[in-house]
Amino acid sequence: MKKNSLKILCLLFSAAAFAQQPKTKKEFTTNGKKITVYTTAENSKLRLTTTDNLTFSAAKQPLETETSVFVQPTRRFQTFMGIGGAITDASAEIFAKLSKEKQAEFLDAYYDQQKGIGYSLLRTTIQSSDFSSGSYSYIEEGDKDLKTFSIDHDRQYRIPLIKQAIQKAGGKLTTYVAPWSPNAFMKSNKNVLKGGTLLPEYYQTWANFYVKFIKAYEKEGIPIWGTSTQNEPMAVQTWESCIYTAEAERDFIKNYLGPTLKKENLGDKKIIVWDHNRDLMNYRANVIYSDPEASKYVWGMGFHWYETWSGGAPMFDNVGKVNEAYPDKKLMFIEGCIEKFDASKYQFWGNAERYGMNMIHDFNNGTVAWTDWNILLDQFGGPNHVGNFCFAPIHADTTTGELIYTPSYYYIGHFSKFIRLNAVRVSTAVSKSALLSTSFLNADGTMATIVMNQSANDLTYNLIIGDKKAEVKIPPHAIQTLVY
Repeated sequence: MKKNSLKILCLLFSAAAFAQQPKTKKEFTTNGKKITVYTTAENSKLRLTTTDNLTFSAAKQPLETETSVFVQPTRRFQTFMGIGGAITDASAEIFAKLSKEKQAEFLDAYYDQQKGIGYSLLRTTIQSSDFSSGSYSYIEEGDKDLKTFSIDHDRQYRIPLIKQAIQKAGGKLTTYVAPWSPNAFMKSNKNVLKGGTLLPEYYQTWANFYVKFIKAYEKEGIPIWGTSTQNEPMAVQTWESCIYTAEAERDFIKNYLGPTLKKENLGDKKIIVWDHNRDLMNYRANVIYSDPEASKYVWGMGFHWYETWSGGAPMFDNVGKVNEAYPDKKLMFIEGCIEKFDASKYQFWGNAERYGMNMIHDFNNGTVAWTDWNILLDQFGGPNHVGNFCFAPIHADTTTGELIYTPSYYYIGHFSKFIRLNAVRVSTAVSKSALLSTSFLNADGTMATIVMNQSANDLTYNLIIGDKKAEVKIPPHAIQTLVY
């Protein structure tokens, strides 16, 4: 009798365990599936446009002369946690100048999954950045005890936009923050601009500052998921900046930021290290992750795409090498934009292709989330208080009140609109260098395969999954999302 009872309990436990497995663990099948193809292409009106509805047929060995995309749904990798952009002071100030109708259009464009591209991530700044109309602080200069701390500055533009974005996104946007500089009195150069380092006697004060900010924003109804230690900690910029060596960031996290967040019941807030370019990310990972006392506080590493400033190509492989060396830590793309604003290049296709190429490579190298920089700028690429004018996916002409959608907006949308939270990346490869591709299996069992044609030629490629295939046509300089 006892043996039978034990058997029944085991069966019940097994059934319950099986029922609790994520939906994405189910075997993927092409049986009965239709493929909807969405396309954005240069020299056309195609913008996230449905261009084909296809069916699968029997596959056979492809030829070397053919172009193919191979998807293997059983080989699964990282879990996707979102795509989004930064709500900076600049974005919020320009948004406030729009008419109510254009504000509604803008919010739909980014945060509505049906009408727009369904952003699910949000980055914002602790105090000012270059994309503010001027430098400012939440405390009076010299206030070591933070008695004057107030986020009143942000209540005028930034907080109202963040709240509207969260509401439009269905009540939740994974929101994380980053500081550009401590206050001048806390720094070696006594200036919030042009680098300098955080003075050791202010390590605790600065750690307390993160706590003050997080609690103040959460009191406003804006949950904070995490924070990076410092934006671009190896760059002496003309704007707000602060230098941390890998060793300094390690020790600040280990001895101050990590313990302080934990002590203040904020231990669930994720700490992101590095927050800078791919070129030096491996050294930063080696130093911080090799220290168990620092590493235990760190969720993962954030990175940017600006390593090309000193010459050379993007260092995509470095992302994969960090992922390979430290698979228990996460990777997040934190910032990228097209530099050096030029209004004559609003529709320059190469800008969009830069997004597509970076996103595909980053995801294929293990990145779990991808965040663009400013979600909105004006017709001058600002405001920016040091003249570092850049592109955003959407610009507003404040003289006409019109919104200008760049191709970059649509390229990002080919990922953010179709890859849903908790999707899992699956193995994807291409047979010809003209194409780039990545695939994610959504929790509802649908697959989203993104294919980018970098060439100037119309191409036909085979989408091959197991013993099934479909022939797909893609225009020159185009990106497609195949949903099936």
